[in-house]
Amino acid sequence: MAAFEYVAAEANGREKRGVMEGDSARQVRQMLREQGLLPLTVSEVTEAKPLENSGGISIKRGSLSATDLSLITRQLATLVRSGLPLEEALLAVSQQTEKARSAAIIAAVRSRVMEGRSLADGLRAFPQAFPGIYTATVSAGEQSGRLDSVLERLSDYTESRQILQSKIRNAMVYPILLTIVCVVIVSLLLAYVVPVVVNVFRTGKQELPMITRALIWLSDGFRNYWWLLLLIIIAAIWGFRRWLEQPGARKRWHLILLGLPIIGRVVRGVNAARFARTLSILTASAVPVLDSLRIAGEVVANVPMRDAIREAAIKVREGSPIAKSLGASKLYPPMLIHLIASGETSGELESMLERAAANQEREMDGIVNTAVNILGPAMILMMGGFVLLIVLALLLPIFQLNQLVR
Repeated sequence: MAAFEYVAAEANGREKRGVMEGDSARQVRQMLREQGLLPLTVSEVTEAKPLENSGGISIKRGSLSATDLSLITRQLATLVRSGLPLEEALLAVSQQTEKARSAAIIAAVRSRVMEGRSLADGLRAFPQAFPGIYTATVSAGEQSGRLDSVLERLSDYTESRQILQSKIRNAMVYPILLTIVCVVIVSLLLAYVVPVVVNVFRTGKQELPMITRALIWLSDGFRNYWWLLLLIIIAAIWGFRRWLEQPGARKRWHLILLGLPIIGRVVRGVNAARFARTLSILTASAVPVLDSLRIAGEVVANVPMRDAIREAAIKVREGSPIAKSLGASKLYPPMLIHLIASGETSGELESMLERAAANQEREMDGIVNTAVNILGPAMILMMGGFVLLIVLALLLPIFQLNQLVR
């Protein structure tokens, strides 16, 4: 059986979309008619061919968010742990989810499992939805007969990763909003308030202070050429993104980020925590070491740190320890290297990696919270400084005028 996405019309003319399993599109249309629905389009859910001209889901480009993947994994782990057959567990998860894209992907995976393929093979058909660590871990769990426990570890991993991403994203909301407010306030002052007040001084013949002349020049330029400024900003962003598409340029930019005072520590810590958490779950699932390093390197976003893992994997293949191979790059935190070395020596690499990931995440929480606590007042002081300069530029001519009257 295969999974088909359909668009059908109800008796009142409203469209209904969903996913249904069947041996063929013809059978699905017949089942829809038996339910009192008029089938409009019925298309098989496949990764290789996106659904077109049906208003449906593009599975080829579709992916699952961290929250959706975490929820689906937890539901599947709970159902498999309770002894429910895998096909029924996948069916229950597809019916439970409220998002059509997630339901279509799970239904397509279930159709492959019912054809006799393994769960890992079904997941590999949708690489945009299920990353390499997911499929490799599930494959190891199926081969070892411990799929339920592996799914439990995967659910913990996806939840912890989602929590880390949420913390960083939520921490950046306040500074971003504050920056937008600062820009809007200063722009309004330059565009509307300053011109009205400055017109009073232009009628006079006294020489204006330099700060006032600079403010007038800035206000006139902003009001007359704001569109040019906007185009320059858009062009700069576009050019920067195009520049980052080059592998060498992206690597140089990531090296610059690693060298910055606070941002460098955050980038290093976040990527180190991802690497340690991923390698921990792969090691616990009995995935071979070289495959574990390769998959764990894929979750590292920083290019120099990812290249360091690849170079370390080559040295490990030659017989070198993981800690020594990874520590040669000097890019990963020393605490992580020491814990990995301790785990290799004591035979408890999994627990040491888990401890290293938790340590890095705690350190990131402290750094991000401190940075946010500093950045907020700094932005307020910066906005206050701009407003103070504007007020001084407007008041100095008044003081000069008072002196002339006296």
